Amino acid sequence: MITPLDLTDRALAARVLTIQHAAYAVEAELIGFDGIPPLQEDLDGLMSSTELWLGRYDGPLLVGAIAYELSADSVEISRLIVDPAHARRGHGRALLDHLDRIAPRPVSLVSTGSANLPAVNLYKSRGYAPVGEVEVAPGIQITQFRRSGSAQR
Repeated sequence: MITPLDLTDRALAARVLTIQHAAYAVEAELIGFDGIPPLQEDLDGLMSSTELWLGRYDGPLLVGAIAYELSADSVEISRLIVDPAHARRGHGRALLDHLDRIAPRPVSLVSTGSANLPAVNLYKSRGYAPVGEVEVAPGIQITQFRRSGSAQR
């Protein structure tokens, strides 16, 4: 089940933060950089987020979430997190698919660590194409992806 998340609910936000820290710890290991901002975020910071959130549940347990921002012609995915204990089971793909259904836009944007191959492969499999790289720390690259509406799967 996928549903909107209200991060003003402290208990829910705490669960999201637990997943976020675990998921970004995996990415930090993959890319060799632990300065990822969501990895450093605290509960109050997460609860004050202005992003829209969707959560993926496995039964009663929240196992993943996606945060995004909308404009008239684009959706920008700012976070896609899956509890590492539930990774590689289609939860990330399901969140992306659900977002496509509820908020279709001509352009979708997302970025991830260039060395985070599971995320890179997921975005490429969903029709995203790399459009640039940014060095965020010495030797640490972030790949920016873009997908036009016609490329949605």
